[in-house]
Amino acid sequence: MQKRVAIGAHIVHETIRREGEQELQRSWSALGWSGFAAGLSMGFSLVAEGLLSASLPRAAWSPLVSKLGYSVGFLIVVLGRQQLFTETTLTAVLPLFSSRDAKTATGVLRLWGIVLVANLAGAYLFAVTVARIPIFSPHIYQVMLDVSQGGAQGGWAVIFVRAIFAGWLIALMVWLLPAAESAKVSIIIIITYIIGLGGFNHVIAGSVKMLFLVVRGATTWHEYFMQFFLPTLFGNIVGGVSLVAFLGHAQVVADNDSG
Repeated sequence: MQKRVAIGAHIVHETIRREGEQELQRSWSALGWSGFAAGLSMGFSLVAEGLLSASLPRAAWSPLVSKLGYSVGFLIVVLGRQQLFTETTLTAVLPLFSSRDAKTATGVLRLWGIVLVANLAGAYLFAVTVARIPIFSPHIYQVMLDVSQGGAQGGWAVIFVRAIFAGWLIALMVWLLPAAESAKVSIIIIITYIIGLGGFNHVIAGSVKMLFLVVRGATTWHEYFMQFFLPTLFGNIVGGVSLVAFLGHAQVVADNDSG
């Protein structure tokens, strides 16, 4: 009987680092289309959460069920190998930590820029489509407006810290997936469910909701950019890079030095 051995941190680190190198070598068009598809896919987190909420009674326990819908977009993106900005905060940075040269740093900034813009373009198109075409009943739209609220509440510092937690959890999800094998779906659902239930700000999933509010006239572009987008973007980057990529890389380097 063959004995299974747990995958070590070195193997996980090397797997993610190689994925990051492959991403850095992808063309502008490949990154753009993949990022655009991811932005569109993230819209289904809003739709799924809204549909679940509309089917549940107004009770304290309702979010425990409705927030499962928040995981739908992430499932599509991750299993479909689409390019999501918060994932690249881990995968693209590991090659930079390993090489520490200007060429790789420029490549990381290029990757981040293309994926972020493409994600936002897809999120905006999805929000406009759902908001302006009467796909759902008025009741569903009202519920979708309700579940979209709160992304810009709490002030810059609070939103920034919530975004750090979201970036941290997404990067941890990426770190866990190489060793997950058949448990990948469970890990994606559990991690993103915590993000949704905890109200931790994710720059793309949250942008779908905020842009839906903008298109429906429930909030302004100024509030979206200044109160949500900027603190969430910086918080996600800090959470993904500093708390996971750096610490995950540091433990491998420390092991190599001690060996």
